[in-house]
Amino acid sequence: MERVAVFGMGSWGSALALLLHQRGCRVRAWEFDAHAVARYARGERQAQFLPGVDLPEDIQVRQDVAWTLEEANAVLLATPSHTQRAMLDQLNGLLPEGVPLVNVAKGIEQKSLLRLSQMAAQSLPERDQGLYVCLSGPSHAEEVSRGIPTAVVAAGTNEKVLAKVQRLFSGPTFRVYRNGDLAGVELGGALKNVIALAAGMCDGLGFGDNTKAALMTRGMVEMARLGTVLGGRPETFSGLAGIGDLIVTCASRHSRNRHVGEEIGRGRSLEQVLASMDMVAEGVRTTEGAHALAQRHGVAMPITAAVHAILFQGRDPRDEVVRLMTRDLKAEEQ
Repeated sequence: MERVAVFGMGSWGSALALLLHQRGCRVRAWEFDAHAVARYARGERQAQFLPGVDLPEDIQVRQDVAWTLEEANAVLLATPSHTQRAMLDQLNGLLPEGVPLVNVAKGIEQKSLLRLSQMAAQSLPERDQGLYVCLSGPSHAEEVSRGIPTAVVAAGTNEKVLAKVQRLFSGPTFRVYRNGDLAGVELGGALKNVIALAAGMCDGLGFGDNTKAALMTRGMVEMARLGTVLGGRPETFSGLAGIGDLIVTCASRHSRNRHVGEEIGRGRSLEQVLASMDMVAEGVRTTEGAHALAQRHGVAMPITAAVHAILFQGRDPRDEVVRLMTRDLKAEEQ
């Protein structure tokens, strides 16, 4: 029996804990929220952010890192990207030797502008970085938890480790492909959230399918443009971790980032929207990182710049749409 330690029981951590349990794994979980841990201990098994989804009693949840890691032969890291450095500091020195660390968060560290695998390499300097895997792709937790067919990619630098993770997660409703482009997969998963914010703004402003199709297509150009400069492969952005994840995040009612953008398009402030949410919209922080990286490397990302101006400089979404539409005319490939 595979034994998996799950860190973070938000919607995605809970959905994957349930998936692994259904795959026959023994699952132990760590959760930051003491109220959620107490609720599980009382026998209230409904997943905190997945209405109607109950967790089996033998998925135990505690706030004990060492207990969670006992006998684990795989570790799933499902804490939000902005908390991961602190989480990795707790795990440093405790992670079992030779065990894959599978990260499912998507983002860019704000201050350092590092990808999450680069941050992990800093936080876990003695650990073989070939054990680090990024699991990414078009995969809303709400659907995975209900057994809706889903396909994702596992990215890393060690083919044997990727094959192990692929076998661990794959089943009748969840298919995992291997991908050796760790940089591209991480950046695809992070940057698409910025474009999803813009897609939500289009919805909130009352625009139509033409607008969103154009936005997503040109957004993918931006993602690939920055992603390849930062070491990703162009073909990765045409795959599940690129266009696949972009489509689902821009279009789905489950998308937190699209929701934030929609509410801003309707006239609410960023502060008002975030204050009304229980879950994290990674794209807000990622917008700052993506904009800073684009400026650092001289990469043109006009949609990202517009989202940044709306979120952090108080610009009106309609004015930014006019600005985007009236830029200098150019060839599509530029």
